[in-house]
Amino acid sequence: MNIAIVSVHELSADIPAIARELSGSHRVTVYTRRNSPDRKSRVKVTTGVTIEYLDAGPAERLPESELMPHISAFSAQLAQRWGKDRPDVVHAHSWTGGLAAVAGADGLDVPIIQTFHQLGSSRIQPGGGREQAARVRLERAIGRRADAVIASCVDEGEELIRLGVPRKNIAVVPHGVDTERFRRQGPSLTRGERPRLAHVGHITRGGGAHTAIRALEGIPGAELLIAGGPVAGAPDTEKDLERLRLLAKEVGVEDRVTLLGHVPHNSIAKLMRSADVVLSLPIAVPNGKVALEAMACGVPVIATAVGAHLDSVVDGVTGMLVRPADAALLARRTRLLLGDLTRRTALGFAGADRAGSRYSMERISRELVRVYDNVTGRTQLVEAEAEEVEAA
Repeated sequence: MNIAIVSVHELSADIPAIARELSGSHRVTVYTRRNSPDRKSRVKVTTGVTIEYLDAGPAERLPESELMPHISAFSAQLAQRWGKDRPDVVHAHSWTGGLAAVAGADGLDVPIIQTFHQLGSSRIQPGGGREQAARVRLERAIGRRADAVIASCVDEGEELIRLGVPRKNIAVVPHGVDTERFRRQGPSLTRGERPRLAHVGHITRGGGAHTAIRALEGIPGAELLIAGGPVAGAPDTEKDLERLRLLAKEVGVEDRVTLLGHVPHNSIAKLMRSADVVLSLPIAVPNGKVALEAMACGVPVIATAVGAHLDSVVDGVTGMLVRPADAALLARRTRLLLGDLTRRTALGFAGADRAGSRYSMERISRELVRVYDNVTGRTQLVEAEAEEVEAA
């Protein structure tokens, strides 16, 4: 197949990884917005995979909420390219990618697959507001227009149904993990003698870092490394970090908390492998990426019992689940693990096995191809050919 992947905002690490897996049997072109003047317009990643950086708005990083005025320019370029080289299927990522894909494919009779990653209705945004309501309306329209919508977990599938997406159009394909980068063996960050906890994720309220700091009071002697936040210089970064600093001081654990700020994705595995336990504690979990990466590294994970975590973390077998914002329970579970090396080792091995067998990019790419085949009619064609062979 000739597969087009559209991600207007930015490319998450898993998109190129999935594209490489697909390139073994298919041709893949990834379309995204140029967010730096140094970007070439076209980059060949490997045989069969090309990334095209389209000019739409200023060549700088922009929040997704500021991309709407530039969607038209982006989709016009898609239409121009697809008019000359029609893809067999378009896979759009996030609501901005969905808008661009629908407009770019207008009149071409190309099936559109949609992945939202995190729905507007589940965003951690107290008070909501007009912007959130508008996004939910757009997602509803995109979800109903798409030929198939991919949910990363069962919970998201239910949310899509509530949004109005027909159940028959929803396919559950989980987020994958790059098991070449995230593996048990490999370099790790230096550390001292203290037991180490690592929390990876958003540092805004609801992201879980606040809960980790409060729990540390009940975990004597342990240190907590917190990785997360926008790239240095973003306006809200210092506000969020300062709130965490003040909380650590209030709880009396400031000498045992290290705020790392933004950590590049290619350094996360080193951080995880240096920890005794990895924490993933958000109140909403669209894909469960952090927990999967920790499991793949063979490090025990304690995660909130919500969203994708309910699918990926088998409580007591591949990790532990806790209620969101329950610092006391988190402290008890963490003390239990830190005091039992045998159990930590068992959880680590089981987590790595599950991540490698169920969530590898190879397996996820196969599941995506099945969805693509279904919407393009290739599944029916293969079945018909098989029946003909059997009859002969």
